[in-house]
Amino acid sequence: MRHFRPIGLLAALTIATSAIAISAYAAEPTVPPVPPVFPAEGKIKYVERNSILEFKALPEYHEPAWVTDKFVKTGKLPPVKDRLPKEPLVFKTGNMPDGIGVYGDTMRHVIGGRPEGWNYGAGQTQGWGGIDIALSECLTRTAPLFQVEAKDTEPLPNLAKGWEWSSDGHKLTMHLIEGAKWSDGVPFNADDIMFYWEDEVIDPNVSPLGGGASPEAFGEGTTLKKIDDYTVEWTFKDAFPKQYLYTMAYPNFCPGPSHILKPQHPKYSKNTYDQFKNAFPPEYMNIPVMGAWVPVEYRPDDIIVLRRNPYYWKVDEKGNQLPYLNELHYKLSTWADRDVQAVAGSGDISNLEQPENFVASLRRAAQPDAPARLAFGPRLIGYNLQMNFSANGWGSPDPRAQAVRDLNRNEDFRKAVTMALDRKALGESLVKGPFTAIYPGGLSSGSSFYDRNSTVYYPFDLAAAKAELAKAGLKDTDGDGIVNFPAGVNGGKDVEITLLVSNDYTTDKSLAEGVVGQMEKLGLRVIINALDGPKRDDANYGGRFDWMVRRNTTELASVVQNTEQLAPVGPRTSWNHRAGADGTVDLMPFEKDMVDVVSKFTTSKDNDERVALMKQFQKISTGHLYNIGLTEYPGALIINKRFSNVPAGTPIFLFNWAEDSIIRERLWVAADKQGKYELFPEGLPGAPGSAGPIK
Repeated sequence: MRHFRPIGLLAALTIATSAIAISAYAAEPTVPPVPPVFPAEGKIKYVERNSILEFKALPEYHEPAWVTDKFVKTGKLPPVKDRLPKEPLVFKTGNMPDGIGVYGDTMRHVIGGRPEGWNYGAGQTQGWGGIDIALSECLTRTAPLFQVEAKDTEPLPNLAKGWEWSSDGHKLTMHLIEGAKWSDGVPFNADDIMFYWEDEVIDPNVSPLGGGASPEAFGEGTTLKKIDDYTVEWTFKDAFPKQYLYTMAYPNFCPGPSHILKPQHPKYSKNTYDQFKNAFPPEYMNIPVMGAWVPVEYRPDDIIVLRRNPYYWKVDEKGNQLPYLNELHYKLSTWADRDVQAVAGSGDISNLEQPENFVASLRRAAQPDAPARLAFGPRLIGYNLQMNFSANGWGSPDPRAQAVRDLNRNEDFRKAVTMALDRKALGESLVKGPFTAIYPGGLSSGSSFYDRNSTVYYPFDLAAAKAELAKAGLKDTDGDGIVNFPAGVNGGKDVEITLLVSNDYTTDKSLAEGVVGQMEKLGLRVIINALDGPKRDDANYGGRFDWMVRRNTTELASVVQNTEQLAPVGPRTSWNHRAGADGTVDLMPFEKDMVDVVSKFTTSKDNDERVALMKQFQKISTGHLYNIGLTEYPGALIINKRFSNVPAGTPIFLFNWAEDSIIRERLWVAADKQGKYELFPEGLPGAPGSAGPIK
């Protein structure tokens, strides 16, 4: 498929701007322009929160006939009723767009990531693209909340089937699903929760995947203890911090199988932390999961195959054990190829998030014989430029990097950078049309908390940007077009800045190239450091970067989820400003104000106050340029037309990615539309570590 794209980004952005264009901008801050109208945006059907699911016992339970015939009747599995919890999670029929489904078929994904291994809690990626969401279940669930009205929004129960607050609001008692089992049949209980908390979240040598599973993400001084096998108790410093219920959802509180992980942890073995992290490489099959599917096949640079979990603990209202789909495929290709294959019908689902593919995808989806349907959501995909603000030694910077961090902390320098960015050109270099919008930074314009009048925007003005650079003490002393550090700082050399970027996405690299070209015109030499996903994440979490191009995450879209990541409220909550070796964060004055606002937001129970606090946050963040926006645009869900139970207007990214929002365990395919895609028909996961599925 041909990608419709203008001339090379770097070349386009280095063309001299005309005097007429420059005169249209001003150096004084203002509000951002009104985004262009986007008529293709899908409409969400809102429902009450309690209409989605409940926990209860049903009179009878069912499963695919082949499971009963080949596994239960032959003694390989207990009857389905004995594999389910005392009260399974029941999805209500009224919230299923197409009702109760039938068993069979496969969902074929295409992804650009590669798996490191299966130890999610120790920081290993499974390759993204929805694999981790298919394997992991968390204490609470938020992705389906996109269809719940804001006034009714609170995380859904999941592994925690219910909870209640103490009268003073400092204790939260959580009741876990009772009688649920891991995919290998071992009981799930509070020991799994406590291992995740004590030996992964609060162990400083372990960094669970997702970046938000740090002790401070759950509140300073928060503790967790086991009451009994199915009850745990949180104790919080603040009263009624309901905000943390969101933090207990994906990706921050998704426990792994302690009966498999614990023997490998250094606390309980002679392993190093690296050995613990790498104890379950991608070749290790049948890792026990609480999710609906289990990894049974891995072929490097080819495919990952997941089969249905025979112990999955969710059902529909007729007692049919979920999932309906028997198998998931993850073809290991590229992220751009994911869009191409989904539109062509050789893949079944894609989060269309790379704008370079928008025009071609829309044209194909509009054709009568198109195998996939395509629906755009609001502008919730944004990119920003984040500067490393840590002058405290995070990442062990050399003298050049330390000098850059000192510049990053200079507001005149940040103003120079933001005013040198021609955001309109950046957006149009990705795709023409009413897709992209000018994004100054801060909250996404698609967020319900976004307020345009509280957003500070410094328009493109190269002359004014150069004046701000001079105010920051930077001049070109050797006449080579690049400004120099002041005498006595890094030897007065040219200012060179490394820009960390993901090597996995075309959009990320294109925007990075645009930043390089525009910064060169300002007088800054920016050098791209493009790394593949895991190495890029390691560089970010390890503080080994000057600047980075980062795609917005959930805190800037939903606000109520991962809220602590909006500011450096703790040593490890911020993406670009973390503690040094002494455990403290060297906050700038405006960051202290941001931390104060975020802390008040997380404990406020008044909706009007929370709205006002986010307006205040937006003004501080954008006014002082905590993160410098580049562009934002809508995404689109591409899904094969044969699948039923896809909610209308599903955003590809809000509380979580669409793979979770559409609730894949409820998806089904009518019998007459099912394809013969299963690679391991009538197979189930084997013993942990064994090869492939069993038949």
